[in-house]
Amino acid sequence: MAEQTSKQLPAQGAKLSAGTPFRPRLGDLASDLAENGRIGVVVRVPGASSASYHLRPPGGGREWSAPSSGATLRPVPVPVTHVTPLKRDVIYDHRAQQAALPVMVHHEDGGMSESVLILEPAQVELYRIQLDHIIEKRHQARGGKP
Repeated sequence: MAEQTSKQLPAQGAKLSAGTPFRPRLGDLASDLAENGRIGVVVRVPGASSASYHLRPPGGGREWSAPSSGATLRPVPVPVTHVTPLKRDVIYDHRAQQAALPVMVHHEDGGMSESVLILEPAQVELYRIQLDHIIEKRHQARGGKP
């Protein structure tokens, strides 16, 4: 049973785009659109011994096949555990009226990826109020010491 998906790396020299096909490898989890999004572990890939992908439910069960093009297969994302802010400046775009806070997204498999939290002005003000409350509670918990 696959515990996590492997990282999909682009082929050398390949350019990533919305049209880049998903080419799962042995042990990867994949969602098969032809099977109503059913999730399976890739147990065989197209090659000399197989003309298609073969998948099996993660806990075992009936195996099924998917086209060798991978057209019906999609990656199964690794769940996010939490997000932490990065120690970088927040950017405010006055034209878009949005703030951009750089963050690190932490995944269940230990992987991390950088992203940006986009906030509208009302959200910035709301979170400022909430953060002020947190700071005050921390101050009170320390007995009024900063």
